[in-house]
Amino acid sequence: MSTKYKATKTEEAYFITITTVGWIDVFTRLNQKYNIINALHYCQQNKGLEIYAYVIMSSHVHLLCKATNGFILSDVIRDFKKFTSKKILQTCIEEPESRREWMLTYFQKACEHLKREQHHKVWQDGYHAELVETNWFIKQKVNYIHNNPVMDKIVSFPEDYYFSSARNYAGLDNDLEVVLLDLF
Repeated sequence: MSTKYKATKTEEAYFITITTVGWIDVFTRLNQKYNIINALHYCQQNKGLEIYAYVIMSSHVHLLCKATNGFILSDVIRDFKKFTSKKILQTCIEEPESRREWMLTYFQKACEHLKREQHHKVWQDGYHAELVETNWFIKQKVNYIHNNPVMDKIVSFPEDYYFSSARNYAGLDNDLEVVLLDLF
């Protein structure tokens, strides 16, 4: 398997994109966004995940992060995706969701081609990881992450989008703490 876009180095920061199968807009519901926030918080507390910037969009998550304390980022992301897949499916089944039947059918069909036994597939295989090597790259990716909701015309200003670290950088309340970087 190619390692071109994998987090293969330890104690190094990466820009990561994790995307739902078919780019399904799973995270339009507040409860699904909180599934991601809670899982990221757990990874911070228990799996050495250090987050510098993040945004939860309707069909994908961007992170600027690294694994610390002997944890390996690829393992953290694997566990994050496995746990959140189960939680997303559980939430879809147990809580109000007008697209329930359609989404569950899509998640089932997304794994029909797989050789291994699997009933639902929420996330695309792998994740897109780019190694952070320069300060310019860091600044560019943080700006990209924070401006994602602005580009999608969800908000006018990055700090107005609640599920983004742009709020942390603006000194506003947020449910997920991040390590603030000096971007100047």
